[in-house]
Amino acid sequence: MTSKIKEILEKIEQLNESLRKEHARLSEKYGFLIEEKKITFLKKIKERNRRFKIPAWKYAVPVNIRHFLSIPFIYSMIIPALILDLFITVYHHAAFSLYKIPKVKRKEYIVYDRQFLDYLNWVQKIHCVYCTYVNGLFAYSLEIAARTERYWCPIKAARKPKFSHGWYKDFADYGDPEEWDKKFNDHDQKAFKKAKK
Repeated sequence: MTSKIKEILEKIEQLNESLRKEHARLSEKYGFLIEEKKITFLKKIKERNRRFKIPAWKYAVPVNIRHFLSIPFIYSMIIPALILDLFITVYHHAAFSLYKIPKVKRKEYIVYDRQFLDYLNWVQKIHCVYCTYVNGLFAYSLEIAARTERYWCPIKAARKPKFSHGWYKDFADYGDPEEWDKKFNDHDQKAFKKAKK
């Protein structure tokens, strides 16, 4: 018998798939083509977009003192991010090879494509590269952690967490030792088949 929680989580996954498809339709709406890793805007759209571009010299000096004061705090986060990147990458390649868990594709989580936007100046593009890296790194790390949790401790919490990753729906219900026994260490090797696609 499928638990009601699993049914709801599967519906959420279906909605996320619909959202991905809808997101793909944006290229038509905003006039861009995605060819491999490059994004190209239609000529008329490029011209329109450039009208929104703020000159870099105007943007480089923040008009809001709070924005200026926050710069060292924002950019100092690169240090723990690089340390996280190093440790999570070493863990990922070593442990996942031992557990036979499919590797997480980094490029699916850290997606650099904002540099193709004509309405951003070079300073804004640097900010975007930084945000893309740090937020993508966190998402990449979360997926690695989620697959590890699926392998070692696939049990739902008794109380609903504020956030749950994509593997959570496949976890054993809290208090169900039979389901836990089947899912612990992925004895049947079914859990990670979808990750290999």
